[in-house]
Amino acid sequence: MIFRQLFDVVSSTYTYLLADEGSKRALLIDPVFSQARRDLALLEELGLTLALVVDTHAHADHITAAWLLKQKTGCQIASAKVLQAENVDLPLEDGQEFGVDGVRLKAVATPGHTDGCMSYVLSDQSMVFTGDALLIRGCGRSDFQQGSAHKLFESITKRLFALPDACLVYPAHDYNGRTVSTIGEEKAFNARVGGGANVTDFVEYMHAMKLPHPKKIDEALPANMRSGCPEDGRLPEDPSWADIHVTFGGVPEIDYNWLERHLDKVTVLDVRLDEEVKDAPVSEALVDLHIPLDQLRARVGEVPKDKPVVTLCRAGRRSAMAVNILKESGFEQVASLSRGLLAISRH
Repeated sequence: MIFRQLFDVVSSTYTYLLADEGSKRALLIDPVFSQARRDLALLEELGLTLALVVDTHAHADHITAAWLLKQKTGCQIASAKVLQAENVDLPLEDGQEFGVDGVRLKAVATPGHTDGCMSYVLSDQSMVFTGDALLIRGCGRSDFQQGSAHKLFESITKRLFALPDACLVYPAHDYNGRTVSTIGEEKAFNARVGGGANVTDFVEYMHAMKLPHPKKIDEALPANMRSGCPEDGRLPEDPSWADIHVTFGGVPEIDYNWLERHLDKVTVLDVRLDEEVKDAPVSEALVDLHIPLDQLRARVGEVPKDKPVVTLCRAGRRSAMAVNILKESGFEQVASLSRGLLAISRH
């Protein structure tokens, strides 16, 4: 199985990619709307086809990317049936098995943080994706969205703690840099529900927390009840000046075929060393300007701003750094030539 744990720093949300190595079919758990481009880039780089996106609950701190990813890939959307969210293709019930070829999960109802919380257990019980029901050394709050501290205690102690001690716990959030735990660890050390705590211990602890209202709840909840579909039903606008592809590393790139057709519409900046340009010259019809990468910050004023800028180098690595330098200097329409001059040599 291919497995990746991804992180959104703004909402401290973990997104999980699971895929079958044979069929290359994948699913994403708890994708974040603002990170959809990142997730799509990773899928493309790993050669995977997204078949399913799954939310553990209706999040209050971020908007799900489920609807957006469905528009981009044709994948299906799954979430708890009790949520009655719009645009869901697979409404999940307690005990239901689902997934993709080679990666099967079981839906386990774990209400308490919200009424519609689900945890997803891998078929061999080696991993569980707990959403906000069980966090690492903590748990989700229980004071809104039909939350109940009593229900949450039952969900954690009767359902999640019934899994094998070695089962790896992957939560939807962590705010302290922790990435994974185990059921055995949480039974022993969870600050709210571990170490033999009873229902009174837990409920009194939760009632005493008095947390502030989630900042994005008024925006996130209505959107998440539409599976992340914007209120106007429109896709976010992509860059219009070029066929931009953003890599998993966050680099905006264009390919040589596009560049060749639009040379008159852009400024092409060569950031190779002087000796490289001398030893491997490029046609003046292709390159408009040459500034070595180590001089670019000092000479950025020489780069025209009347057109978008395409940076290039030998292999497309230094030109990616040139993109960052130009963006730092206020250039908005800028991209790196994918694979650099190596791509040109193949034509």
